[in-house]
Amino acid sequence: MAQALAQAQAQAANGTSSNESGPEQCGFKLKFCTVCASNQNRSMESHLRLAAANYPVISFGTGSLVRLPGPSISQPNVYQFNKTSYDSMYKELEAKDPRLYRANGILNMLGRNRGVKWGPERWQDWQIGVPRLEHNADRGSEGVEGGVVDVVITCEERCWDAVIDDLLSRGSPLNRPVHVINVDIKDNHEEALTGGRAILDLADSLNKAAAEERTLDPAGFDSGNAASRSGFDERVPEIIGEWQERWPNLPAVWTLAWF
Repeated sequence: MAQALAQAQAQAANGTSSNESGPEQCGFKLKFCTVCASNQNRSMESHLRLAAANYPVISFGTGSLVRLPGPSISQPNVYQFNKTSYDSMYKELEAKDPRLYRANGILNMLGRNRGVKWGPERWQDWQIGVPRLEHNADRGSEGVEGGVVDVVITCEERCWDAVIDDLLSRGSPLNRPVHVINVDIKDNHEEALTGGRAILDLADSLNKAAAEERTLDPAGFDSGNAASRSGFDERVPEIIGEWQERWPNLPAVWTLAWF
């Protein structure tokens, strides 16, 4: 099973947009952020898919700590956000029990992750609007250097709740609209792969609509002006509804929030 997952992840790393509405075809790229609990499995698979399709993308976790399965359910491996690299986690677990962590897919996952960015980041610590110049080696970093995105996609409803609550508590200092969408993905390697494909499909559909609406006022749209983006904002619920028909096993919810 671990070998099959590794092969699927390798295919994702070399993937492209699933249809003719990707960023290269549209000549425009929405900026995305993917979020799960620990910034390890679901958000990182989606981060990789979007980056491989040439979308600007960053990713985060909303948990208090990074948790990975250990030898038993009561013995997880626990790490701190923003302080522990994927590479150091990989080496530590490989030294602890290489057979266990290869069999359960954790080493494959960490191997994928360390090829995407340095380590897991916590959503609540993200300084929105502050340049992310130290992340220029991350996959998908081109286009998100300014520290803002257009769409946040969470992978679990409690993560969606945490993102919404955090944005409300920040008080919208940038007065910039952001779509926050939850795609409910079970936290296992197989479902993360499926969810990554679905999120790329959703990104392509959103990007196509955004490119069309942007032609009316490119400068205003790119600056995040609410009036310039209203046409796109109004289309998002319908786009999600059409996407949901294609992916009925991945329940989605949406709201328009503010940075």
